[in-house]
Amino acid sequence: MSTTEQPVALVTGASRGIGKAIALRLQAQGMQVIGTATSEQGAASIQAYLSDAPVAGHGLVLNVTQDDSIQSFLAELKERKLSPLVLVNNAGITRDGLLMRMGEADWDEVLNANLTGAFKLTKAMIKAMMKARWGRIINISSVVGRMGNPGQANYAASKAGIEGFTKALALELGSRNITVNAVAPGFIGTDMTDKLDDDQKARMMERIPLQRYGTPEEVAASVCFLSSSDAAYITGQTLQVNGGLYLD
Repeated sequence: MSTTEQPVALVTGASRGIGKAIALRLQAQGMQVIGTATSEQGAASIQAYLSDAPVAGHGLVLNVTQDDSIQSFLAELKERKLSPLVLVNNAGITRDGLLMRMGEADWDEVLNANLTGAFKLTKAMIKAMMKARWGRIINISSVVGRMGNPGQANYAASKAGIEGFTKALALELGSRNITVNAVAPGFIGTDMTDKLDDDQKARMMERIPLQRYGTPEEVAASVCFLSSSDAAYITGQTLQVNGGLYLD
């Protein structure tokens, strides 16, 4: 890829929160962004916010846990002549509960969405990157993947898996000038943290040296850096964005 050419970026789970912030940040950097959601309504909301900019954007439907959805998505990319060279695997879910009461469906759903889905989509996307001999893959992990969290054995396992996946893929693709990194947010101010009561928020804040939640925009800035030419010699790494909650 030419050093002056802006690549197409694909961000999964982009209808709100961190995914939306990432999509907007990459678009502000001049990239043509494809944001995905699992529903038509979500895709329409992405299309709406990405349309309000000089650079074209696209909101498309994609469920990374369903093979037919992935195939339909790939066909739509081909029809639109879009070949993403920046991939942000952000889509993910939680199904929290103590392990002794966790059903197999809760385990399977989280691993399929957070880890297997990233594997399937990345496998499809790297073909264009290898042909271009350039690419950026950024996987969204979590501080929970390193430090664990009671009631989130499935989520912690999926995010620890994402970091192992990141390292192995970095070794496989480095010779093709494709970097693979992860970003691991800590407690980020989103609609998920808004649901916590005051006592839960206070206990969390006691554990964070910077004494505040991070913002989706701060996570997006890290992703934007790893997708840029400034990060061309960084691969196989996990960037912790957690305010000092976990020190690696």
